[in-house]
Amino acid sequence: MIRAASIEGTERFLSPDRGRGLRAVRHFSVGELVFACPAYSYVLTVNERGAHCENCFSRRDDLFKCGKCKQAYYCNVDCQRGDWPMHKLECVAMCGYGENWCPSETVRLVARIIMKQRVTTERTPSERVLLLREFESHLDKMDSEKDEMNQADIAALHHFYSRHISDIPDEQALTELFAQVNCNGFTIEDEELSHLGSAVFPDVALMNHSCSPNVIVTYKGTVAEVRAVKEINPGEEIFNSYIDLLYPTEDRKERLLDSYFFTCQCTECTTKSKDKEKMEIRKLSSPPEPEEIKSMVRYAKNVIEEFRRAKHYKNILFSCELLEMCELSQEKMGAIFADTNVYMLHMMYQAMGVCLYMQDWDGAMSYGEKIIQPYSVHYPAYSLNVASMYLKLGRLYLGLEKKTQGVKALKKALAIMEVAHGEDHHYVAEVKREIEDQK
Repeated sequence: MIRAASIEGTERFLSPDRGRGLRAVRHFSVGELVFACPAYSYVLTVNERGAHCENCFSRRDDLFKCGKCKQAYYCNVDCQRGDWPMHKLECVAMCGYGENWCPSETVRLVARIIMKQRVTTERTPSERVLLLREFESHLDKMDSEKDEMNQADIAALHHFYSRHISDIPDEQALTELFAQVNCNGFTIEDEELSHLGSAVFPDVALMNHSCSPNVIVTYKGTVAEVRAVKEINPGEEIFNSYIDLLYPTEDRKERLLDSYFFTCQCTECTTKSKDKEKMEIRKLSSPPEPEEIKSMVRYAKNVIEEFRRAKHYKNILFSCELLEMCELSQEKMGAIFADTNVYMLHMMYQAMGVCLYMQDWDGAMSYGEKIIQPYSVHYPAYSLNVASMYLKLGRLYLGLEKKTQGVKALKKALAIMEVAHGEDHHYVAEVKREIEDQK
C-alpha cells in the first residue's frame, strides 16, 4: 500500500465538528489554483453523445463514432483507445440490448468504478489525500425511499452488466458503493452549467461544505480544478459548496441534511444574513401575515418539486404546458413575493430554460434580464450561476443583434470566469473570441 501523498500547499486534517477535511498550509490568492484532480472514474451523459468526446469530454463537431455500437463518439483513435477499457463494458451490452439499453448514469458510473477497482491495486492520482474506499456512505442514516432507490440501482446493475462483469460484488458491498457514490459523486457541467456527465474525484470530496465557500470547483474536460474565490491564509480550512447557494437558510439546511446527512453550522447559516433579501416580500398596503408567507413558501416548494418531476417525464410536446406552469406559479407567488424573491427567480429560471428549448429567444431574454441583477445580489462574488446567466444573456443578445448589450454581458461573464475557471481555460478563450468577433 502506497503511503498517502499530500497536495502541495494543503494538508488533510481533523476538522473540529466536521470530521476530516482539507486545510491550507500556505497563502492562496483569489483566482489561484489550489489543486487539480483527475476523475477516478467518469461517464458522459447520454444526452451529450455525439457532441462531446466520450473519453476527454471535448466539445467538437468532427467526432467519429465507435464502429461497433455506433453510439460512443471520439476525437481520434487515441481517445477511443483511452476509453476502451471502460467503453468495452457498455459496447457489447448496447449492441445486445439495442433500444432497451437504459441504465441510469449512476449505475453506469458504479459499473466503471467496479471495473477500475479490479485493475487498480495502488493509490491513483485522484486519491492523493483520500481513497475512494474511505468515502462516507451514511448507510445508517438512509430512509426507506433512499434505500429503495439504492436497491433499484443494484437490480439495474445486475440486469445490464451481469453478463459483462464476472463476479459482481455482493449485495452489501454494492449497497455501500452506491451510497458512497450518491454522497460523494460530482456532476460535470459546461460553462452554461449544462450537465455533461458524472464522476468521482476523491481528493475533491475531502473538502467540507460551507454556504460561504472560499473555493470553487470547475472542470477542464474530466479534470476537476479547485480555485480560491477568497483569500485563504495558512491554517484556514478549505471549504467548497455542495449545493446551489441561491436559497434561504432553512432550505439549504434541509437540502444538506437530505442529501449529505449533516446540519450546516457555517457563519451564513448562523447569521442568516442574506435571508431577508432572498425572501423579499412585495410592498403592499397591508403587509401579509406571517402565516400567509409560510403558506406561500410551502406552495413554492411544492411547485418546484412538481415542475422538476414534470420536466423529467414530459417531452418536447409538453413545453407549452411547462411554460404555463411557470407562469401560473409566478402569478400566484407574485401576490406576496417580490420579483427578487428567490422562489420567483427559481420559476423564472425554469421558464427561461423552457423558452430556450422552444427557441423563443425574446422570451428567454426577457426572463434573463429579470433574473441577472437579483442573482448578482444573492450569490457569492464569483458565482458560476451568475457567470452562466451573463453568458446565456450575452449570447442571446448577440443572436438578436443587440451587439452592445451582448458584448457588455459577455465581459461580465468573463470577469467571473477568469477567476473561477482560470485565465488559461478553453471556455475563457471561447468567450474572449466571441467578444473579439464583435469588433
